[in-house]
Amino acid sequence: MIQGKTVLAIIPARGGSKGIPRKNIRYIGGKPLIAWTIEEAKKSRYIDRLILSSDDDEIIEVTKAWGCEVPFKRPIELAQDETPGIASVLHALQLLPKYDYAILLQPTSPLRTVDDIDACLEKCLAFNANACVSVTEVTENPYWMYTISPDGIMHQLIETNYSFTRRQDLPKVYKLNGAVYVADSEWLLQSKSFLSNDTLAYVMPWERSLDIDTELDILTFKTFLESIKI
Repeated sequence: MIQGKTVLAIIPARGGSKGIPRKNIRYIGGKPLIAWTIEEAKKSRYIDRLILSSDDDEIIEVTKAWGCEVPFKRPIELAQDETPGIASVLHALQLLPKYDYAILLQPTSPLRTVDDIDACLEKCLAFNANACVSVTEVTENPYWMYTISPDGIMHQLIETNYSFTRRQDLPKVYKLNGAVYVADSEWLLQSKSFLSNDTLAYVMPWERSLDIDTELDILTFKTFLESIKI
């Protein structure tokens, strides 16, 4: 609970991952990928209830073993390749008793910390915002990107009258890193998205913004874990 407001955290993990089969329960660094998220979320000062939303029996059993509640099994129709990510959150909010705030924690962000979770929620309340999501600064700036027309001519992706000749002069640009999504529950049920014209950004460093989507990402994660061993 934070400032008298109740908080529900949801970890979505469907069984039909195509890019990396069974990635959510794949052992990395001595534990299933999803356990990295469960352990950090359980350290939160504010989360009142942490749950899993999954259609997969094996994921459900693994998650329970790591101390995360599974109050329901997600319907298969909400676990398809084309199912939007927000669907699992809206489904949980409709099934469970009312919570003032919802937090989405994707298991593919294993380097996000409890401090990131709590700080994102704190910022949302401090600014009385409907939503706050985590982002990270991009390394390849779109102000230096181009499209190419059929005749082979380059065109600026972002048209501007200013010519940036030094990287230091480029405007900072950020992308969603998928680590933390926070929103007022009632607002979220109506808007059906964490993103709006007034959504706040919580900036995370790139070293905590890894999003596991490919085998190369897993290798990057393993390499990072090796580098911090004492």
